[in-house]
Amino acid sequence: MTEKMIDSNGAMLCAESFGSPNDPPILLIMGAMASMIWWDEAFCRRLADKGRYVIRYDNRDVGRSTAYPPGELHYSVKDMTDDAMEVLNGYGLERAHLVGMSLGGMIAQLAAVIHPQRVSTLTMMMSSLYAPYEEELPSIDERILQYHANSAQLDWSDEAAVTRYLAEGWRLLGGSSHPFDEKRAMKLAADEVKRANSLLSMFNHALLQNEPVYDIQLDEIKAPALVIHGTEDPVLPYAHGLALARSIPGASLLTLEGTGHEIPRGDWDVILDAILLHTSGKS
Repeated sequence: MTEKMIDSNGAMLCAESFGSPNDPPILLIMGAMASMIWWDEAFCRRLADKGRYVIRYDNRDVGRSTAYPPGELHYSVKDMTDDAMEVLNGYGLERAHLVGMSLGGMIAQLAAVIHPQRVSTLTMMMSSLYAPYEEELPSIDERILQYHANSAQLDWSDEAAVTRYLAEGWRLLGGSSHPFDEKRAMKLAADEVKRANSLLSMFNHALLQNEPVYDIQLDEIKAPALVIHGTEDPVLPYAHGLALARSIPGASLLTLEGTGHEIPRGDWDVILDAILLHTSGKS
């Protein structure tokens, strides 16, 4: 595992890799308000051990990547898509398999449309369409919005309190199939607090919701697509995954019964097997 900083149009992105550069590359793109560490190191190593060159990175405003003042949005989802391509450039890669979680899945979609020559396959986990859709899709659970609205009363100088706040936020995202892994959540939350350049800047990702949906047509996507979605996702309910799978020609859908907006260890075997098959050229 090696870490490096990559320049993307003036923004510095922190990335790290697992495995051999001689193996097929997979770029992991995390969702909003979370750094790359939420792609568990053990998850990345298992992919690498199965013959994939795995790269994960911090999006802008999280982790060790460039952070902007809280409450200020200095970039778009299109810029974040270009960031993903610059990460590939930083590793000398012409193309890669893209695996995106939530917002990361939307970034992967946009990349597949505007940078098709650089996308071998795309996998979208607990994500939604980053394109117009004719039907109204269900909204995020209000409990999650209320929980984060209460963060204004949090003492952000109290590392223990902030760690607990982050971990409990992830508890709200879980489904009923797997017990909440509090130990894992607390460890990752503590690491998040320690490594963030500006922890409060993560809330800038919420401002991306005010950005107009990029005018793309998902039926233009030629790369093989896999949609993975939990039936109990409280952020982007299961209907989002169904709509996404219907909108991309030939897309496959892997349904995770009782899984929320999460990548629980209990689902790793089925998720990893699906990604490995999808990126093998044999699916």
